[in-house]
Amino acid sequence: MKILFIGGTGTISTAISTELAKRGDELYLLNRGSRNDLFSEYSNVHYITCDVNDEAAAKVALGDLTFDSVCDFIGFVPEQLERDYRLFAGRTKQFMYISSASAYHKDPSDFVINEGTTMANPYWQYSRDKIACEEFLFKMLRENNFPITIVRPSHTYCERSVPLGVHGSKGSWQVLKRIKEGKQVIIHGDGTSLWTITDSRDFAKGFIGLIGNPRAIGEAFQITCDVSVSWNQIYKIIADCLNVELKPYYVSSSFLASVGDFDFEGSLIGDKANSVVFDNSKLKNVVPGLTMNIRPEEGIRRTIEYVQAHPECQEEDPEFDAWCDRVIDALENAKKSI
Repeated sequence: MKILFIGGTGTISTAISTELAKRGDELYLLNRGSRNDLFSEYSNVHYITCDVNDEAAAKVALGDLTFDSVCDFIGFVPEQLERDYRLFAGRTKQFMYISSASAYHKDPSDFVINEGTTMANPYWQYSRDKIACEEFLFKMLRENNFPITIVRPSHTYCERSVPLGVHGSKGSWQVLKRIKEGKQVIIHGDGTSLWTITDSRDFAKGFIGLIGNPRAIGEAFQITCDVSVSWNQIYKIIADCLNVELKPYYVSSSFLASVGDFDFEGSLIGDKANSVVFDNSKLKNVVPGLTMNIRPEEGIRRTIEYVQAHPECQEEDPEFDAWCDRVIDALENAKKSI
């Protein structure tokens, strides 16, 4: 198949691009070219190097190319999807959009989520923008027969970043460093809420099964691992992989959101603080034989080994580290004062 990715080298998309390159599809990557060396060994991977936000330049770069499938991995607001519609209407047999499972309404009365779950997130603008993007695309489907497929990932991770609940703006390394150094590590709530983390290689299997699939047109699909684990289990796996003792420090999500210099209201209260179990039966019905079989301990171990072996993944975050110490000290002092 002839496929175009807007992006194609990110946390979610790199594994997909790699599998399609190996499979022999004719893959085009439209991006600014910062990580395209990942696929230098594949003659079937082509590059359209430009900023897609420069619509005129992107139109010129695309020329008269047409595709079996186009996917936007980096669209966050409706204006970007409106641009995509102008660029690709009549140019592709399928337009795929990466939305987000954070857009689902997290209702404690029913923690099992499927594609019919209400879309609403009053805590996170990111999620509301994703909902608006979906609404625009479904409108284009209804009014203009634009052949869309919506994909909703949840917490998907690759080898470059360990899945965490509470971290700073520079990734996961500082938390790993705290664990390695025997420092206390903040875990939101009491660590018992259920969560789902998905290895990008598993995500790629489900996504590739939807590419060019006529049963996927006009539909939305969530793609996640089938296993739900608690945050205590996730952090314990990380510590075990580092061969050290985990020293958790539990802090309520609402407190973290009220004192954080980071967007914990959206990422925690609007998403990770809630217990969720994903029902992937719709995806498996459309992609027969699909199995999501990379266990959390297997995926996390691979990631930790990669991060520790690659200094470029070890970005220090002293601001976040100091913030963690301040939060822990403040709560310990509060305990002493009562």
